Amino acid sequence: MWPVATYGCESWPLRKNEETCLDVSETKGLRKILQVSWTAKKTNEWVLNKAGVDTAKARKLAYYGHTTRKHGSCPEKETIQGTMPGARRRGRPCKAWMDNIKTWIGIPEEDTMPE
Repeated sequence: MWPVATYGCESWPLRKNEETCLDVSETKGLRKILQVSWTAKKTNEWVLNKAGVDTAKARKLAYYGHTTRKHGSCPEKETIQGTMPGARRRGRPCKAWMDNIKTWIGIPEEDTMPE
């Protein structure tokens, strides 16, 4: 069930509420599989370590590392860098894929994408 729910999560721009919903459904499902009651004094980290499951955040960071190591100019790297031609729409910009990466890594945008 979990692979179906997170299929392609590497390409999603995760907002805070979506990230929370994914974490809740993941731990709830794993607790059922491992037969750990919510009244048992087991933390969510313990459940994740016991199951040995990668989170959507870990998969997204792994995909980012994979694309940054590619040499030359490829479509994935150009899309992640945001070097697409044209002007953006009016109003507040939508949450971008790279915004998650910058938040999680904690480094400035100039240092995130090596050439």
